[in-house]
Amino acid sequence: MDLRHEKRALRESARARRRSIAAADAAVAALGVQSRFFAAGLDEGLSVIAVYWPLAEELDPRPLMTALHAAGHALALPIILGPHQPLAFRGWQPGAALVAAGFGTHEPLADAALVTPDLLLVPLLAFDLEGFRVGYGGGYYDRTLAGLRSEPRRPGRVVAVGVGFAVQEVDHVPHGPGDQRLDWIVTEREARRLQ
Repeated sequence: MDLRHEKRALRESARARRRSIAAADAAVAALGVQSRFFAAGLDEGLSVIAVYWPLAEELDPRPLMTALHAAGHALALPIILGPHQPLAFRGWQPGAALVAAGFGTHEPLADAALVTPDLLLVPLLAFDLEGFRVGYGGGYYDRTLAGLRSEPRRPGRVVAVGVGFAVQEVDHVPHGPGDQRLDWIVTEREARRLQ
């Protein structure tokens, strides 16, 4: 089986696992992720944290987003510039207006400032402990991380934190040369450095 087919099969099984999570358990997991993120000190020394607006059945990062904002962190949400391009990020805070965008996502208004994040919360369908993830197949986060990691940065490189349910862990995520690794994974059970 080639890489594309392996990833497609993993996406299907990962979606089924994620659909099996009860709404009440998902809400508790979102609070667990918030707690684990702060306990690991992942917010320390950062200027801008890129978050994501959850799609159906994704782990909901909004409790974490609210807590990060309350702790004084600047937040940003991704915007889709076009197919085969990396994401860009606009500043956002809880309560600010959003507009519907492609793939069921929501973005800040066009007048929100463009920013460059120090840390990205990365949604996923499945992850392994080597730091590889499988998303929805568009490659947006891989292109974005590759671009951000190739820029000269102060005081270091961008950090990619996969956020999901513990049940989304698999033994192996098929990957190729363009797939970017996560630095951390945070689930309701743990925050783990992967690289």
